[in-house]
Amino acid sequence: MSSPLSPYFNLPTEIDDLPEDIKNTILAVQEKAGFVPNVFLMLAYRPAEFRAFFAYYDALMERESETLTLAEKEMIVVTTSAQNHCLYCVVAHGALLRIYSKDPLIADQVAINHRTAPLSDRHRVMLDFALYVSLEAGELNEAWVEELEAVGFTREDIWDIGAVCAFFGLSNRMVSLTGTPPNQEFYLLGRQPKNN
Repeated sequence: MSSPLSPYFNLPTEIDDLPEDIKNTILAVQEKAGFVPNVFLMLAYRPAEFRAFFAYYDALMERESETLTLAEKEMIVVTTSAQNHCLYCVVAHGALLRIYSKDPLIADQVAINHRTAPLSDRHRVMLDFALYVSLEAGELNEAWVEELEAVGFTREDIWDIGAVCAFFGLSNRMVSLTGTPPNQEFYLLGRQPKNN
């Protein structure tokens, strides 16, 4: 059995039959974004997993930090998701990166090759480390700590960088497993300045 959101699973496409707390979460996102991101419906297929996923997402991605910005977290997501061949996360989090960084070009540049993107040393080191953690299952060592701290990251930031990589490794794999497509709305977000 399949749905428009997955050729392999009967994912919900409407929120009416979902548990009330999940329905309320999705409605809040829809009110803010103007649409329901497909990943919310995909994960609602298993309500307990939906709750756990978004609780961890909020704890990790919305955690306040004086030294690691929302744009930097999204840069990590886009870079690692591209290497994991996850179109959904590249498109959705590329939109967030464009919005948070106020740079309409950066998401495409880091998705293709962060080493040729116009980045600071700080961001290049951050993304090199993120790919080391994501693709090589790399272990933290003193050399990496020194390199990351030299460009301004704290131990808490290093934890967050690793956690973002690990969490979105899960997200990338679930989206790929289900074949969930990115919403069309994500493609244009943050590409052109808003008219005031």
